[in-house]
Amino acid sequence: MKRKVKIFRTPHNLAEYFAKELFKKINAAAKNKEPINIALSGGSTPKILFSIMAEKYGSSTSWNYVHLFWVDERCVPPGDAESNFGMAKKLLLDRINIPQKHIHRMRGEDDPVKEAERYSREIMQKVTVKNSFPSFDIIILGMGDDGHTASIFPGNERLLHSDKLCETAVHPSSLQKRITLTGKVINNSKEIFFLVTGINKSPVIEQIFSNNKNSAMFPSSYINSINGKTMWLLDEEAAKNIK
Repeated sequence: MKRKVKIFRTPHNLAEYFAKELFKKINAAAKNKEPINIALSGGSTPKILFSIMAEKYGSSTSWNYVHLFWVDERCVPPGDAESNFGMAKKLLLDRINIPQKHIHRMRGEDDPVKEAERYSREIMQKVTVKNSFPSFDIIILGMGDDGHTASIFPGNERLLHSDKLCETAVHPSSLQKRITLTGKVINNSKEIFFLVTGINKSPVIEQIFSNNKNSAMFPSSYINSINGKTMWLLDEEAAKNIK
């Protein structure tokens, strides 16, 4: 399936566009009284996105049908500065009226292996199953300058093909433990959105979009929805080498 891409002048322009599109989908779900399951990521661009979501749409949107999950989490307590959940809580969750039972966080403070198993069970209970795997309505991804996405790092591509829903991972440099959704779950989503910004991402973006043999080194290149669409939202710096 061909990758779809939109390019924006700045990260803020990108985040504003995506926030608007996301809330169209949230409002449509509310109008139809249907749950919408969204998996969030951490990172610099989601940080801008969460702030825009809270400021522009927080009070004008019905959150009663939104269920929030996480793509991955660092194995730290929720109050830690590195917690993906903690960032979302500070910038978004504390500023909107979403039912607490609709916030499904990965418990980074718990034993990683046991938490990966517990979170897998929670996902199966809450998310519609298709092709024997849960199918999120929307998954929001970032990409590291090494080409990783979620917590699937180069050299650990087995997580792309694992039959488990969640697995543990280790950051190759810091050796920090992580919990992550696996590739089959991500690719089983209805819609996948990559939010990628910054000049340091441009070399990997060039390799992935050229589809040459080097692209296989980057886990992000394996991500493509089998059920719907995959959209790459890039700023001009990240996209500078795309022909």
